Amino acid sequence: MTATLNSITGQFPFWRDAQMPAPLPTSDKTRVVVGCGTSYNLALSVAAALTAAGHRAIGVPAGEWFDRPEAYMPADAPVEVIALSRSGTTTETVRAAEASRARGVHVIGISCAPNSELEAASDTACVFDTHPEEGIVMTASASLMLLAGFALAGLSVDGALADRAEAALAALEASDTSEFHARNHVVFLGGGAHYGVALEGALKLMEMSICATQGFHPGEYRHGPVSLIDDGSAVVMLYHSETAAAEAELVKELQDKGAFVLGLGGPGDITIPLASDGDLAGAEALPALQLLGERHAVARGLDSTAPRHLTKVVVLS
Repeated sequence: MTATLNSITGQFPFWRDAQMPAPLPTSDKTRVVVGCGTSYNLALSVAAALTAAGHRAIGVPAGEWFDRPEAYMPADAPVEVIALSRSGTTTETVRAAEASRARGVHVIGISCAPNSELEAASDTACVFDTHPEEGIVMTASASLMLLAGFALAGLSVDGALADRAEAALAALEASDTSEFHARNHVVFLGGGAHYGVALEGALKLMEMSICATQGFHPGEYRHGPVSLIDDGSAVVMLYHSETAAAEAELVKELQDKGAFVLGLGGPGDITIPLASDGDLAGAEALPALQLLGERHAVARGLDSTAPRHLTKVVVLS
């Protein structure tokens, strides 16, 4: 078993042991959730969950928030920054936190490394223990930071959620995904807070298996990208309980055009049941999406512990 696989399948004790933050109070401030790479994907999901819970929130790449915050929020708008970085040393994220705090903005830092630069640049820090075998590819740490963001939104992050996620992972482990891995065009679809999780699933498969992937909101897929669907396509649909019927209609259309569909929480050529309602289903599905990337790497004869051109932390001069 590779270190990557160990960190995927062994992450649930860390879920159960994590001390999650309390829900954020309502405020006239806009919560700007920033991160890079995986952390930006998570930021999109956290921002959507916060907004759905009654907060004003937006997900922004950390480098963009540092370089041009006025492109996302007026200069005089009241904001609070939530910064995500596994290592706490990602240059763009640390710079965004430091610059925000210098402007008098309250910063909440979420990471999986104690005594980091991000922690020092934060007014409030949430730091989690993650799987010791996790390498370049973010697995357990990504899940923990998503859970923290969902907890800030007031969602119920508890041991029962860990049980459900572990069951979803086991269901994928028990599935024959060989037909999925035989396809060379891979698409991930998810709406609302699931959109960032879908992007993260696409990124994991891309990183581990050196395979081009795409991620879209389900409703957007008919507006151009569907032209690429044929019998070489594999689609992952991350169903949302609020829009599952419409998403099932899209899946049927894609299957009729030749796609092989993995349905998480709804119909597909392979169906992985999800027991969580609403946005929490994205957190429940994330470890299974990580496993899908690892399996795709194995099917292509690649070592997921050493993805091409990547390092564990991006630090700029």
